[in-house]
Formats: sequence, C-alpha cells, structure tokens
Amino acid sequence: MKILFLHPNFPAQFRHLAMVLGKDPQNTVVYATNRLEGRIAGVNKVVYKKSRSAHRETHHYVKPLENAVLEAQGVYRVAQQLKEQGFYPDVVYGHSGWGPTLFMKDIFPRATLLCYFEWFYRAYGSDASFDPSEPINADDEARIRLKNAPILLDLVSCDRGLSPTQWQRSQFPPEFHPKIKVHHDGIDTNYFQPVPNAQLILPRIDLDLTQAKEIVTYVARGMEPYRGFPQLIEAISILQLKRPQCHFVIVGKNRVAYGKNLPDGKTYKEAMLEKFPLDLSRVHFTDLLPYNEYLQVLQASSIHIYLTCPFVLSWSMLEALATGCVIVASDTAPVTEVIEDNLNGLLVNFFAPQEISDRVIEALDHPEKMAAIRNRARETILERYNLAKLLPQHLQWIKDSASV
Repeated sequence: MKILFLHPNFPAQFRHLAMVLGKDPQNTVVYATNRLEGRIAGVNKVVYKKSRSAHRETHHYVKPLENAVLEAQGVYRVAQQLKEQGFYPDVVYGHSGWGPTLFMKDIFPRATLLCYFEWFYRAYGSDASFDPSEPINADDEARIRLKNAPILLDLVSCDRGLSPTQWQRSQFPPEFHPKIKVHHDGIDTNYFQPVPNAQLILPRIDLDLTQAKEIVTYVARGMEPYRGFPQLIEAISILQLKRPQCHFVIVGKNRVAYGKNLPDGKTYKEAMLEKFPLDLSRVHFTDLLPYNEYLQVLQASSIHIYLTCPFVLSWSMLEALATGCVIVASDTAPVTEVIEDNLNGLLVNFFAPQEISDRVIEALDHPEKMAAIRNRARETILERYNLAKLLPQHLQWIKDSASV
C-alpha cells in the first residue's frame, strides 16, 4: 500500500500508524509536514511550507480560511513533486481543519481520502458559550461559523472520516455522521503504567521531590482558561493553606494553546500569580517535558487535576488514567464520556476552585478508597482505549478504505 499522511505537526496523531506501516517493506509511506524535527524508520518525511500567512487586511472572519488555503497550496506543491517522481498514493490520510487535505482530491483523484476530524466549531453548546462571564455576540457567531469552512470542504470531499471520541463526533453536523467513524488513537498502556511508590526526581530541571509525601499534578499544552488554569491556581491557593506538606507540579508552557490571550499582554500565569500569591517553593512549573520525564510526573502523582471546557479531550487525561492516577476532573462532556464519579475518578464543577480543593483533600485523606479508583482508572484504558487493541483496528480501517 502507498499512503500519504498529512499533518502540520510530526508525528502527532499518526505516530503509531506511521511506525507500523513504515516497518512493512510492502508499504511506501510518505509523511508531509511543516515540522523539521523528528524521523520515523521506513517513513519518507517531506516538508512543505506556506508561501505566506493571511494578510493583515483580510477580514478577520476569513483569515482562518486564507491560512488553510495557503497551507493547502504548500502541500499541493510537495504533492506535485511526489507525483512527478512516480508516487501516487492509494490512501491520503490527513488532519482536517488546518488545510493540508483541501486539494488532495484534485491532485490525486483516484486516491482514497481519509480525514481525521478532531473538532467542529459551534457558537453554542460547547466551548465558545461555556463561560457565562464571557457571553458571545453576533461578531463571535459569524467568526465561528466561518471557521468551519475548510472542515466543511473536507467533509464533502473525503471518502471516510474518523473522530477520536463520541463527544467530538457529536459536534459535527448530523448529516455527516455516517461518514465519521468513532475510533480513538489509543494509549500505549505498556509505556503508561503505574510504578508503586514512585519518586519524582528530574535532574535536568533540578527537581527532586523524594521527600514530598503529597504531589498534586497538572498537565496541559498551555496555561489558559480552556484547560481550567485560572481555577487550578485558585484551588492551589486554598490547598496550600490546608496541606502545608503538599507539592504541586504543573507541566505546560506559559502560553495560550487554545482560546484568547489576555488583552493587556500578560500571560495567565502572570495574572493568576498576581491575584493569588503562592508559596512557590512548593509549586513547580516544569515547562513542557520530554516523554520520559512526563511519565515520571504521572507515576509519582498523588492526585492529578484535569480541567477542560467542553472541547477536545486531551490525551494527557487518558495517559494519566492508564498510569493509575487518581484524577480530579471537570464534570464536562468530554470528560464524562470516560470518567464516572467515584468509580474511576472524581468529578468537580469546572468553575469551583473550592470544590476542586475539597475533592483533592478527600482523595488525599482516603488512600484506601483511592486505591480502588486507581485500579479502575487503568482498567478503563485497558478495556476501551488500549493501543494494542485499537491500533490493529485502525490499520484495518485504512486497508479496507484503500480497497473501496
């Protein structure tokens, strides 16, 4: 089989697929990306570039579409070179939204086009209208509607689509649901597994918590309201008064990965630490971590906090469950598809820092009860999200699609 993966990042959601397909000499695997770093054995990585970004003068409703078209043009130029070299894929599999897949049916009309559909934007019923303190207006409604333009083009032109969770698929227009299969990428449960009495020592960043009896962890790509960072900091301010021996490890970059920046130019970290001064000798901001160090954080975690508005479910929550973490998580739709309160985790009101801190204390005070929750957390992933089970099914879906 000849397959072309498309994603701005590398290897992103296609890591395990590309690794397995690349090992088979009967396959020709090409991965087009704009990320220079990284290699996978057996995979021919090609780098595309946008000629420019959307013009400043472009109407702000249309900028995401212009950027998607520019991304698609960069991919098209690389695809044209591949075609001239004699490569014609049986399958093109790309991430929808950023634009790489837009023109694939034009340059490779006989190829099966598969799209990974992660999110469909809605003004109401999910992330945009979630926070009652930030009501959306007519301008927001129009901007959000237009943001779906490249995704809608993919929905029409693709042969088949895939979405990782029921919640995420439910955001797409119902008329397209027959095209979209629900199938998670899968969690490597051999890698993400518990280590009894694990200690946290990360010499690279001079972090040694071997003496800490309580470690509360939090992981996100950025520090923003979408992932409950403001509520986290307020909850920590409460917990520091009640748990003087507790340490907090926050993994993530001091940036906004999802949502809006603050208008005054401050980061949410700066703003929240001004509002809630913390004892920073017990709060450890690690920045983003390599996988092996990130795993050690999860394995040493006493309690893991995961908060999200109704948006894309983070891999990190599932990886934490696989590692046997006790998770205090927001009672929001993407989370409740996986976590049941008091069964495999503890649920809290996203907007309630006092409730978050109370449930963390409840978990710290009842280790025997939490042992059962830890076990069920890992069982959930083993039963429903195990890479060893899902990856062969995902590969078969691709192979079946190639023959359509």
